[in-house]
Amino acid sequence: MSRAVGTSPRANESPDNIAAALSERLQRARTNDTCELTILMPCLNEAETLAVCVKKARGFLERAGIDGEVLIADNGSTDGSTDIATQSGARVARIAQRGYGAALLGGIRAARGRYVIMGDADDSYDFTCLDDFIAKLREGYQLVMGNRFRGGVAPGAMPPLHRYLGNPVLTGIGRLFFGSPCGDFHCGLRGFDRQAIERLDMQSAGMEFASEMVVKATLNGLKIAEVPTTLSPDGRNRPPHLRSWRDGWRHLRFLLIYSPRWLFLYPGIAMMVLGFTVLAWLLQGVRYIGGIALDIHTLVYASGLIMLGLQACLFSIFTKVFGMSQRLLPPDPVFERLMRIFTLERGLVLGAALIVGGLVGSVHAVVDWQSAAFGPQQPQELMRIVVPSLTAIMAGMEIVFASFFLSILQLKQFPSRQAGSPD
Repeated sequence: MSRAVGTSPRANESPDNIAAALSERLQRARTNDTCELTILMPCLNEAETLAVCVKKARGFLERAGIDGEVLIADNGSTDGSTDIATQSGARVARIAQRGYGAALLGGIRAARGRYVIMGDADDSYDFTCLDDFIAKLREGYQLVMGNRFRGGVAPGAMPPLHRYLGNPVLTGIGRLFFGSPCGDFHCGLRGFDRQAIERLDMQSAGMEFASEMVVKATLNGLKIAEVPTTLSPDGRNRPPHLRSWRDGWRHLRFLLIYSPRWLFLYPGIAMMVLGFTVLAWLLQGVRYIGGIALDIHTLVYASGLIMLGLQACLFSIFTKVFGMSQRLLPPDPVFERLMRIFTLERGLVLGAALIVGGLVGSVHAVVDWQSAAFGPQQPQELMRIVVPSLTAIMAGMEIVFASFFLSILQLKQFPSRQAGSPD
């Protein structure tokens, strides 16, 4: 008589037979627990529209002949949404952590499909028309974004503030900062290869999850495509969960944090170039622009601009190193090569050179003062020596401290450098 599935293996069975049996059972469990497509909907009190969304999604699966499921990632509904979902033929995953991103992350982890198509459960997206998404996914694209501006936005479906300001501005910033091909960063209807997206290790619990997915997919080189998508007015009688200014700021904040170049480096370089230009221009004497005299007071501000720009550039480096070490940013081979060139010792040499140059200028200023018997001097002459000298000393100290701090940040990243190996 054959042994029932789930009972303990017989003592006289060989290890090879036991391993083969366990492997077969595991494979069978995986096969029964997977499908091609999961249609995922985050849900928080969507009783008014959930049933029709599930019905449309199930209708698409049946019409297209796709082995799939409809999964509701419930985020704490109290209006009976979970019962409606179950009765409509959907599976429910209860996500305790609140937030749009948290609900979707939990839903992605619970999904059984190789591919996932996510969309809001407010009936603003048509789940009966997902053919273009599944076609692109089957072609090998790992992220397929809907584009509402190409597909059409029905009257009343999107507030003017979002349509003409929020979405275009944030999408434009995302395309500029990261080189993303996406023309609608915040379309709620999108499909993706589940494993590829899980490898991105996304963290955002709020609405900025939408931006994080696009940014990380772009930075990590995923194959991205867009398909036209229509947006209709949602079917709810209550206001949406989205808060325009709060969530818009969270999206912008995320884009800035994930781009140290645009947040710190480019502004820092611009400030340093402007500061150096003005300082060099004013070292020769008073300058006039349209009858306005620019003198040593402007020289002081130019020095401050140089220091502010230097700090911004250093912050850019710190942020990049930290982001890469925590896997918040993908590896950057060019940046890593530069960091191997800029060793602690070279940073100390550069900082020391600037400090020495500044001290030489300071001694020169003291000698000039001595020649005047340490009495009153012409500030226009003295400050043209003191300001550049002090700027060099402060910049040198900044570079020395930054070199030590950068070396600390790199302790685990580049252990070979700490061991004294050659560059």
